[in-house]
This record gives sequence, C-alpha cells and structure tokens, in this order.
Amino acid sequence: MKTSNSGINLIKSFEGLRLKSYDDGVGVWTIGYGTTKYSNGVKVQKGDTCTNAQAEQFLRNDLITFENAINRLVKVQLTQNQFDALASFTYNLGPTNLSNSTLLKKLNAKDYKSASTEFLRWNRAGGKVLAGLVKRRQAEMELFLR
Repeated sequence: MKTSNSGINLIKSFEGLRLKSYDDGVGVWTIGYGTTKYSNGVKVQKGDTCTNAQAEQFLRNDLITFENAINRLVKVQLTQNQFDALASFTYNLGPTNLSNSTLLKKLNAKDYKSASTEFLRWNRAGGKVLAGLVKRRQAEMELFLR
C-alpha cells in the first residue's frame, strides 16, 4: 500500500514546513516536513536550506522507506485510513519503533481496537510528554478508527 493524499496532508500538518534546518528538540537536525536524512544518506546539518519543491520531494522519498516498513511488518489487511495513520506514526517514530511496538503486535493479532489505543502511548520525546505529540497520536488513532 501507499500513503494517500489524506495521509500525506496529516503528516504535513503535524510536521510543518521549515525551509531552514532546525533542531527537532532532541538534538536531531531536521528540514522540510521532518526530513532528517537526505536520499543519499547524508544527515541534515545545521544551516541547510531547501525550497518548497525540495521539501515535498524529501517527504515523498522518506515515505517510501516508511511505507515499505509498514507493508513488510503488518501481516493483516488494512484500510487506507489505517495505513495512513500508520504512515504518520512511522514517519514520526521510525520503523524500528513500529516493529517493536505493542501496537504492531496487537494489530497483527487482528485486535484492531486495542491496537488503536496504543497510538496514545507514544506521546513523549526526550522522556517528556509533548502536547504536539498528544494531538498527533489522537489524530492518528481517530484516522485509524475511521
């Protein structure tokens, strides 16, 4: 499966667009819509800049990695909304966190309802609950259940 425009817009709404690199709050340099590494493997550095078009391309390149991970890790049938919710989650947290999550275990056990509540547990960065992550996880859970 691939992320729909609805899923891409969800990611964009929470990531925001930054054309100059910034520290994501936990020491990771980020640019565009949350890109931390360019397609050539080079990490985003302090002082990097990009255009709107480059930011869009970075997002779409990043999504390929995350979509592949979801398609590989999830063993059950998904709706487009469920896939989009997982794409946003994985875009933010990475494939390793998805692969080790109780969310994935419950999902692959076909316990969709319990899996949906697992989104809410992923609301911390640097050990602190962040309001933005609380809102994002709520939106992902709601999309997953739609």
